[in-house]
Amino acid sequence: MKVCGCYTALVTPFRGGQVDYEAFANLIEQQIAGGVAGIVPVGTSGESPTLSMKEHDEVVAFAIEKVAHRCQVIAGTGGNATSEAVQLSMHAAKMGADATLQVTPYYNKPTPEGMYRHFSTVAEKSGIPIVLYNVPGRTGKEIPIDVIARFNGNPLVAAVKEAGGSVERVNAIKDVCDIPVLSGDDSLTLPMLSVGAVGVISVASNLLPREVSDMVAKALAGDYAGALAIHRRLYPLYRDLFIESNPIPVKAALADMGLIAEEYRLPLCEMAPANREKLRNTMRRCGILR
Repeated sequence: MKVCGCYTALVTPFRGGQVDYEAFANLIEQQIAGGVAGIVPVGTSGESPTLSMKEHDEVVAFAIEKVAHRCQVIAGTGGNATSEAVQLSMHAAKMGADATLQVTPYYNKPTPEGMYRHFSTVAEKSGIPIVLYNVPGRTGKEIPIDVIARFNGNPLVAAVKEAGGSVERVNAIKDVCDIPVLSGDDSLTLPMLSVGAVGVISVASNLLPREVSDMVAKALAGDYAGALAIHRRLYPLYRDLFIESNPIPVKAALADMGLIAEEYRLPLCEMAPANREKLRNTMRRCGILR
């Protein structure tokens, strides 16, 4: 599986306490129309911690069916128990996912050897490629570079999503292996592309799939001036979509655009009024709201 371009970490819309599949289908269509390389359902932005196992499987299956091979689907199926990640990943593989996103096991803080065995087991048992997801701010542990390097040449490891807030991590990964790197931070996408990343798993592209896709495409084509112009215009949005815990701001923004109901599941809740107004002002500045 070749990984390259803009992938949207798609939100999971709710209405009346249930997954709103009508809104979800519309979001998927807008992403495809916006030219994204793929979508990532049921990741962090998809509120995976608050979905039941049944809902998780249903959302993944729905996304794959709706996409119908028009773009790639990287299903978020990670977990801190290897058995749970295997179960979710096998279902995603059965439904036709192109790959799965595997977060660093959180809370139990495995050793490097434990991480290697965890990722290896998920990939081998599901039989489809995995994307390693390094996000120490949420998991408490980063994936060591030498663990990533052990997967070099393994066809079941498609990429690394690097969300540790460091461009240097991209340099370090590319120094020891050929595994593709995807930015996991919208504001660092352009700098990461400049040192060898091949794309992004983006939150901002929930709102602006065409613009984020164009920024990545320009950078990959060597048009860094064009990419920088888009980056500068969207930077305030990149910043303020994380003014509170993701995916609270992006769901609030999508609600303001009339695309979803503004509904969360505890422990997530609505934005503080001052932050909400700041985000709206940024959306106006970026031309999303009038």
